[in-house]
Amino acid sequence: MKKPNIKYDEVSDTLTISFKPNVLATGVELTEHILLRLHKSDRTAISLTFFDYSIIAQTTDVGMHHFPLTGLAKLSDDLREMVIEILQSEPVSQFIHLSAYTPSITEIIPIISLQAIPVLSNVA
Repeated sequence: MKKPNIKYDEVSDTLTISFKPNVLATGVELTEHILLRLHKSDRTAISLTFFDYSIIAQTTDVGMHHFPLTGLAKLSDDLREMVIEILQSEPVSQFIHLSAYTPSITEIIPIISLQAIPVLSNVA
């Protein structure tokens, strides 16, 4: 697989990772700060965009920030399944980590955290 193109715009504090440039895609808002663009028929990721990147990439005293995937609730069952599959697969899984928060034995909330992006380790 071709190496992704990583671009950071300091003015807007936006980081975009393009896996397949110049491909029409469907945008899925995972959180208010993370957008996944995907190609539905190929079931592949086109890009990931992180808004307010320098803020969401910061670590805390106890580790990385985790964000609930609030956008999944707005999706159809089929699209939600596809998005989860894409998030768990390369190349996306190189940049994010998908896991779950379980406030009770019956409740599972999908959450996401950013992996370190070595090329831009001095940005955050």
